[in-house]
Amino acid sequence: MTDTKAAPQAATVQPTPPTQQAAKHIPSSREIRWGIVGTGRIARRFAQGLGHVPHARLAALWSRRVEPAQAFADEFGGTVCESFDALLASGIDALYIATLQDSHADYAIAALQAGLHVLCEKPACINLPQLERVLAVARASQRLFMEAMKPPFYPLYRKLREQLAAAPIGEVGLVRAGCSVPAVPADHPSLSFEHAGGALLDIGIYEMFLAVDWLGAPRDVQTFGRLGTTGVDTFASLNSQHEGGGIAQLFCGLDLHGKGDALLMAKGGHVTLHEPWWNPSRATIRYADGRVVELDEPFEGGGLNYETAHFCELIRAGRLESPLMPHDTSRQMIAMADAARAALGLRFAGE
Repeated sequence: MTDTKAAPQAATVQPTPPTQQAAKHIPSSREIRWGIVGTGRIARRFAQGLGHVPHARLAALWSRRVEPAQAFADEFGGTVCESFDALLASGIDALYIATLQDSHADYAIAALQAGLHVLCEKPACINLPQLERVLAVARASQRLFMEAMKPPFYPLYRKLREQLAAAPIGEVGLVRAGCSVPAVPADHPSLSFEHAGGALLDIGIYEMFLAVDWLGAPRDVQTFGRLGTTGVDTFASLNSQHEGGGIAQLFCGLDLHGKGDALLMAKGGHVTLHEPWWNPSRATIRYADGRVVELDEPFEGGGLNYETAHFCELIRAGRLESPLMPHDTSRQMIAMADAARAALGLRFAGE
């Protein structure tokens, strides 16, 4: 990791026709001013990564707790606002939502209606109807909204796509992925029913992204799992079939120790994304003819800088949706989570 402001490898974004462009276009010569709501661990990673994104800076932030917010600003910069409304009115161009997922939709809708572009930490919302409400506001406001699903923006993931385009293994027919983390403290938000926690939304949403990204929209989701003492899912195993006939085998948990790699299988070979696959830096491609290709692509800045750089390019290009993390991908991911939770009998307040 370096202290320099090196340019991340962000995908080039082409301008869209005027009728599809965001009303708030930002010239490429001016830096993009970011705001953050929430100052927890993921917010720190975002702020760290922002230092590696050219022509972008943290301008303002807000958290319910004043002292941690001030300590955050002292370390990363930015003005601490006295309220969320003050943050929205602080002159920022874009908002990163780094709070717990039960509040994502409300913060996103308020920010979009205030004329801001929104990058929202995963999961974007806790269910599909909630996500549809957010996307409807984004369309009406003509503002960019993207779920912050980091893997597709990493150098390794893009290098893998390039390698498989140049030397294909064929259509991926099976995706296998999972991660389980044991000994989660009882007071951790991941175990909070009130904050819509659970393994599916905290961990499984990554695996659902991988399945959707390589196999397309889910057509059938079968789930086994269990609920813990707090009422949220502590382990879930999913088998899903997707639009092209491909199958995904996924697991996520908060009470077992599970490996964090991933496997993509096709007729012409298979790919192993080495753990932790959601922060990918190494992959092995084994072709059916015996060839082996090793990919090693380190990342810098904590990794969140790549999705942030992409988001900034989208703003400058006047885009309302990412071609790498489109709204339909978010829809399909959360639809899988909805189906899995329904199978386990897990419904959050207000659903």
